[in-house]
Amino acid sequence: MGKITLRNVQKRFGEVAVIPEIDLDIDEGEFVVFVGPSGCGKSTLLRLIAGLEDVSGGVIQIDGVDATTLPPAKRGLAMVFQSYALYPHMSVRRNIAFPLKMAGLPPDEIARKVDAAAKVLNLSAYIDRRPGQLSGGQRQRVAIGRAIVREPKAFLFDEPLSNLDAALRVNMRLEISELHQTLKTTMVYVTHDQVEAMTMADKIVVLNAGRVEQVGSPLELYRTPRNVFVAGFIGSPKMNLIEGAAAAAEGAATIGIRPEHLDISSNAGTWAGTVGISEHLGSDTFLHVHSDHGTLNVRAGGEVGLRHGDRVWLTPQADKLHRFDAKGARII
Repeated sequence: MGKITLRNVQKRFGEVAVIPEIDLDIDEGEFVVFVGPSGCGKSTLLRLIAGLEDVSGGVIQIDGVDATTLPPAKRGLAMVFQSYALYPHMSVRRNIAFPLKMAGLPPDEIARKVDAAAKVLNLSAYIDRRPGQLSGGQRQRVAIGRAIVREPKAFLFDEPLSNLDAALRVNMRLEISELHQTLKTTMVYVTHDQVEAMTMADKIVVLNAGRVEQVGSPLELYRTPRNVFVAGFIGSPKMNLIEGAAAAAEGAATIGIRPEHLDISSNAGTWAGTVGISEHLGSDTFLHVHSDHGTLNVRAGGEVGLRHGDRVWLTPQADKLHRFDAKGARII
């Protein structure tokens, strides 16, 4: 259970096409991440699947059933919002139990489901606290617990970690991934953070101005981006994109090379440059090297002995070059 199919799905606000037309298959049990810059349509697409927005055209199927015009409550999906949306006057137990109580389930069944969800989410010790007595990560787990007890066909997450600090985001990222392995339920997750996408997804959907630029596994998108947009968006630090004579020499309008695929030397190489800012992260150092081809990001070892202003040479690893034509499409 939990296969979601979109065919020619469109969303317009008046004359503005927010989502011109999308075809997409989300398989049962997959963890699919919608990623893209702000305003690309990823949250709108999630809301169309949830039924919180009406489609302007096309068909949405859930487990083979046309759900295009079904109200949200009839789709068998559970949504986790960015804002948690918890009831402040209710305990954790009552917050998680609320959708089951509204559905009219017997008290003993509600108690069993709530206790099971609390155990999975490590919330048993906080079951009688109110949201104001919880950390941000704990509140988000309560919101997820409220979704779990409904036993949905799929979970829909709309940027659920954006309100958390950096350390909590990492922890919750791991917890949600572990939860997916435990439940084996389809999950559709929206984020603007490509690191979240790379670390959590079975399949990534890269969106740009309402259009799907590429669909694939994290490594597939990292190794073989379909176009310049995907190449520049996926990867941290981002891929170096170079135009002009350097690209023309490779038979392309644009070439791309990732920071870890640039060899750096103090005496010889392909492109000359000067070291600018260095970001020391312990195991790695990211160098910003100013060259005739712009400022290039270079990933070096944590103990690299280079300083601001040092003259260096960069050599791209030939088998790691990405080539793109004048329209931005990958050259095979």
